[in-house]
Amino acid sequence: MPPRFLFPLVTLLVGGGLLTPAGALAEVQQPKARAPGAWHPPIALPHTPALQPLPESPAPQQRQAQTKPEPGPAVAIASPLPERSLVLYRGKLQVVVVENGRELRRFPVAVGMPGWETPLGRFQVIEMAPDPAWKHPVSGKIYPPGPNNPLGSRWIGFHRDCAGKRGFNGQQHLEVKGCVSAGFHGTPQRESIGQAVSHGCVRMYDENVRDLFELVRMGTVVTVLP
Repeated sequence: MPPRFLFPLVTLLVGGGLLTPAGALAEVQQPKARAPGAWHPPIALPHTPALQPLPESPAPQQRQAQTKPEPGPAVAIASPLPERSLVLYRGKLQVVVVENGRELRRFPVAVGMPGWETPLGRFQVIEMAPDPAWKHPVSGKIYPPGPNNPLGSRWIGFHRDCAGKRGFNGQQHLEVKGCVSAGFHGTPQRESIGQAVSHGCVRMYDENVRDLFELVRMGTVVTVLP
């Protein structure tokens, strides 16, 4: 007669398996050798989660492309402009370009005649014009840019007086109503360089005033000494 304690266990067997408390189906292990009437419990198999495929490793070129930083926007670094000024020696008929306290260039000039002297003092560049036109202060005639223009190919103005002016220019008495300007400019009268013959402006050889034009900017200090 079979033992009575086997009857309740049979009700838990399902298709050759045993329903465990965790809900997993475990196989019933048949004992290799057991004594009559002995019973061994089944061994539950461990639960193994489903394996997920590993992500593919990027190719070397792709890895390099991913790690290479994006170039940033180009930044222009402006170098500081040199500190320049002009010193006009009216008696020596010369203008000196000073850069950072040292002489850079020196040019011969013509200055204003007696009665129309180039003004003394400290000024700054207030006008710069390539190929300027010129209006005669008395007749009002306008001279267009060109080789016969009294201002040459460059104008660098540093003084403006709107009180009017009158005086003798060696040939006739002139009276200018309105504003009178003084500045550096070229001249077709090359023989006048080195003399005091102008109406207050500073004449230069045209090739020299072109060089000077490139060495100054608006606001450059101009000092006129006797």
